[in-house]
Amino acid sequence: MSAAPLPTGDSTPTQEPGLRRSMEARHLVMIGLGGVIGSGLFVSSGYTISQAGPLGAVIAYLIGAVVVYLVMACLSELAIAYPVSGAFHIYAARSIGPATGFTTAWLYWLTWVVALGSEFTAAGLLMQRWFPEVPVWIWCLLFATVLFSMNAISSRVFGESEFWFAMIKVAAVVGLIILGGAALVGFHPMAEGNYPHLFENFTTTEGLFPNGFTGVLVTVLVVFFAFSGSELIGVAAGETTDPAKNIPKAMRTTVLRLVIFFIGAITVIAATIPYEQAGLDESPFVTVFASIGVPYAADIMNFVVITALLSAGNSGLYSCARMLFSLSAEGHAPKAFRKLTKRGIPMLALVVSIFGGLASLISSVVAPTTVYLILTSVAGFATVAVWMSIVASHFFHRRAFVRNGGDLSVLPYKAPFFPLVPIVAFLACLGSMIGIGFDPTQAPALYFGGAFTIACYLVFHFKYGKGRRNHAPVMIPATAESTEETEKVSV
Repeated sequence: MSAAPLPTGDSTPTQEPGLRRSMEARHLVMIGLGGVIGSGLFVSSGYTISQAGPLGAVIAYLIGAVVVYLVMACLSELAIAYPVSGAFHIYAARSIGPATGFTTAWLYWLTWVVALGSEFTAAGLLMQRWFPEVPVWIWCLLFATVLFSMNAISSRVFGESEFWFAMIKVAAVVGLIILGGAALVGFHPMAEGNYPHLFENFTTTEGLFPNGFTGVLVTVLVVFFAFSGSELIGVAAGETTDPAKNIPKAMRTTVLRLVIFFIGAITVIAATIPYEQAGLDESPFVTVFASIGVPYAADIMNFVVITALLSAGNSGLYSCARMLFSLSAEGHAPKAFRKLTKRGIPMLALVVSIFGGLASLISSVVAPTTVYLILTSVAGFATVAVWMSIVASHFFHRRAFVRNGGDLSVLPYKAPFFPLVPIVAFLACLGSMIGIGFDPTQAPALYFGGAFTIACYLVFHFKYGKGRRNHAPVMIPATAESTEETEKVSV
């Protein structure tokens, strides 16, 4: 089904190609997993264990998994009600207000633009292990070109590339859980020296919580950011075949696998590595595989982490382009951003986003303590802010639906235990946001992020809020089904 064509600058209306509904449930699942499984698990999990202790780290990740489930439950209902590309700000604009939608979109766009620069740099540095004579900036440009090309061809190519990127990461996590779990019960023929048995490392000299339960609560803030990226499924809703069927299926599968992968991996890591030795000096995955005796463990994990970074960059670039496209369709960004190629790609939005990522990369070198600090702080703040926007949008959306006489039984999917789910999720995110202010290393995220949010509201008020009626995109009914892989939808 095709919606009405978007207006162009010419007086004669022309039919533009729409975004293609070419991604299936398996693509959505891997996009969600690919967006989450990254440096937060492969690298930062060691820091989590060192701060919270072995048992505390597992508890922190359990709390994070619960909050992710609550957010994803709200997101499922909204993504089916509004199956459009770059949907976060659409939810907020319809359910809360256009200014909130505008702010949500720019927060999320900036989050991924900053992440792009960081991921290009980190991947380039890791390549130095094998090619020390090649400058880092060459790898950065090469990776940027590869990711841009995969996004520029078609959404199907993006979905397939992200599927295989994520598959490599998932294989590494599954390998860690299976091999590490077997080693903990006594099967470690290649290991040297004494190997810990089951959960003996969970009991430390300072007790189960070596830094007190406060250490666990502070770590929860880091864990929330580690789980960020699961919401990418909502961004891809507008390019998904049969959203009423595939989105809930992808959400359930993604949350279940995230719980298994994250909790399983952190449990094996915490049981294997003494918490005094855990940290950021080395990937915990390298430490575990090396302890088991896996040959070339460091090289294998170097490859996996590079893949993880490129996967996150791939998803981030996709998300950035769709946010600009969606903002343009709302009338809150230049009209040129809504121009699509014959394959349904918002090319100008994609170009601007990749250059934004490169600008972020340059700022990380030229002005790391000023410009880049501000950008990274806003990006960190925006992750939780977007989650809060999603659950608040769901709360107001469901209330309005019922108040207007809607029948809940006709909804293809509805989040359970309303209104408890969105309220608990919002309070959990708000608590983590407040907690940032008590951590000196994360406090700038609250200050700069708050200032950026206020600035967005002011820009909207003065530029779009006076004497202008914002047009709404054409919505696809929740029961609409696509029957062709190349179905087109214009927002």
